[in-house]
Amino acid sequence: MIEFQHVFKSYRPGANILEDVSFEVTPGEFIFIAGPSGAGKSTLLKLIAGLEPCSRGAIRVNGQRLENLTARARPYLRRAVGVILQDTHLLYDRSALENVTLPLAVAGQSASLARSRARAALQKVGLAGKEQDNPISLSGGEQQRLAIARAIVNRPALLIADEPTANLDRDTANKVMSVFKDFNQVGVTTLVATHDEDLMAQYAHRVFVVEPGRFRDFAVPKS
Repeated sequence: MIEFQHVFKSYRPGANILEDVSFEVTPGEFIFIAGPSGAGKSTLLKLIAGLEPCSRGAIRVNGQRLENLTARARPYLRRAVGVILQDTHLLYDRSALENVTLPLAVAGQSASLARSRARAALQKVGLAGKEQDNPISLSGGEQQRLAIARAIVNRPALLIADEPTANLDRDTANKVMSVFKDFNQVGVTTLVATHDEDLMAQYAHRVFVVEPGRFRDFAVPKS
């Protein structure tokens, strides 16, 4: 599913934010990405999603070498990857339903199919009945779940999320995590960056730790 081979990433010469990172992720895994702020967690997720190029090394996602993808091929790869960033980038001039249908419209789906699948995605994340609400009227937790609905509406094989529970109360954070677990249980490979040690203790089986100049990969013993 995902393979990094001696990957480096720098934004300026001589300053690597990721240095010699190698790992493999098999289909259906659930992995947390931990580490201090600024260490490279978000950068790692962006590399996986094809939103950033690596500086050195090789990255494969779904069997494709990302550095070899043409500009025309990249959108097709991204349709197989659901991405939730720290900034949800919701559109406040559109309803919740319209926000979720947008990826399907871009992919060329019919309006009726897009609406049907968007309603199903909203129901999945607990937002049934909120279809016509403007995102700005939703709570922080509801906005986060709306972003998740938009990310899953294309039924991706890979779901990645950057601090999806930041600034949420414990009950809302657990609801968000339950959505990820539900998708993981039907085979969706899931990677979640977080600072929340309680969530990792509760859900994690494998953790990547990203630190300045260092990358660690370890399994979490089952209790």
